[in-house]
Amino acid sequence: MNTTQATRLVAAREIRVKLRDRTFLISTLFFLLMAAAATILPPLLSGGPSSVAVTEAAAGPLRAAGLEVRTVADDRAAEQAVRDGDVDAAVVAGPAVLAMDDAPDDVVTALSSQPDVRLLDPDAVDPVVAFLVPFAFAFVFFLTSQTFGVQIAQSVVEEKQTRVVEILVAAVPVRALLAGKLVAGTVLALGQIALIALVTVVGMRFADSGGLLTLLGPAIGWFVPFFLLGFLLIAAMWAAAGALVNRQEDIAGVSMPVQLAVMLPFFAVIFLNDNATAMQVLSYLPFSSPTAMPLRLFTGDAAGWDPLVSLALLLVAAAAFLLAGARVYEGSLLRTNGRTSIRAAWRSRETIG
Repeated sequence: MNTTQATRLVAAREIRVKLRDRTFLISTLFFLLMAAAATILPPLLSGGPSSVAVTEAAAGPLRAAGLEVRTVADDRAAEQAVRDGDVDAAVVAGPAVLAMDDAPDDVVTALSSQPDVRLLDPDAVDPVVAFLVPFAFAFVFFLTSQTFGVQIAQSVVEEKQTRVVEILVAAVPVRALLAGKLVAGTVLALGQIALIALVTVVGMRFADSGGLLTLLGPAIGWFVPFFLLGFLLIAAMWAAAGALVNRQEDIAGVSMPVQLAVMLPFFAVIFLNDNATAMQVLSYLPFSSPTAMPLRLFTGDAAGWDPLVSLALLLVAAAAFLLAGARVYEGSLLRTNGRTSIRAAWRSRETIG
């Protein structure tokens, strides 16, 4: 059996085991329900009347339509109320309806004559969307890499703890065993994300958010290759961390650097997403680029060459971490006499080589 065949065999075994795991299936269903709720419920729950600024003389028809009316001194004050976000729309002389990026239908319908609609900032992104999009990108990468990474580490430790690894290594090359686990984790993670994306798209269609879907399209398209390379980088670290210990309860202690490598970029993107300079830096760092660069593409802050350079840097980093992780994995996998240091695993690989 060559290395490629062995890798496919190990990957198929890992996937079959995971697809029969009740915890994995329940967590996938939970994520799908969250995706559906996040896209369908907000439009349903925001069905209240729109707020509108208008002079007292023109407020009668709007009040009769059940809208939330805020009277102002003149048309200039009405427009300013819209710009400040105090109301959803304003009705000024003409009549004309003013709104930031989309005029509320109930305001337009409430007027007896067909009004002109003037959008003050048609390209503006809704503040809620501006928060949710970076959170969604960061959350998906953080949770998926953390969940599947921990499972890879637990699988490695379980095989060491039960001494099954000795039988496996006698049958397949060590690197094929590692590659199979990484391939299986990547396939399962991408499959789960594909299902979540499908439910999200259907939910957005149901909620009539086609404009947002069009806006998100390029960012989602770039997110896939960035996620793939970023996940492989993190997964290699998790596999190496799992190989350093012999008991499940020791994983937390040895995996702290891996968890920090996932958590710190997550919080950085969440809290610094409105800082253009910080996001530019984060979009080139290997651990944060899988979420920061797609977000810059969504906001339109990235040039056409930016994602290509960022992806190239991530590719180099992922390859380096895969090679380093494989070396540590090989040097510590058969050590069953307690926790192995990274230095000892590295030197052990040199001896084996």
